[in-house]
Amino acid sequence: MTDYKHILVAVDFSPAADIVAKAALDVVRRYGASLSLIHVVDYLPPLGFGDDFTPSPTLLIDEHELLEQGRVSLKKFATKLGLETTRQQILAGMPKQEILHAAEEQDIDLIVIGSHGRHGLNRLLGSTARSILNDAPCDVLAVRIKE
Repeated sequence: MTDYKHILVAVDFSPAADIVAKAALDVVRRYGASLSLIHVVDYLPPLGFGDDFTPSPTLLIDEHELLEQGRVSLKKFATKLGLETTRQQILAGMPKQEILHAAEEQDIDLIVIGSHGRHGLNRLLGSTARSILNDAPCDVLAVRIKE
């Protein structure tokens, strides 16, 4: 097993996020590693359809507001776990891509994510956790969340 130096925890603010973060903290303590938290706002702005498309104001969502809400939520999450001084990153985009990019950019040794362990059709459609497991540039700890 590798000596982990920098661990990245993907936070989605689901009820299981605490379980995932606590699993990461166990590894952090074991290896004396640094910890970073990341939350990806999964938002795609409405696409225009040429000159004829005028989006309804209800379709227009302020991406900056979503990112700010994410920052506030991640700060509260970190405070709840006593991680106020931990690096916190909020990004907009596709979670898989942004998490993998952050891992490469920050020389992450371990990504910690939650995995719901779904079966059947949900399993066939894929998940962020499985995508990260397949494409990560480092080790991945997928914390099984029982539903």
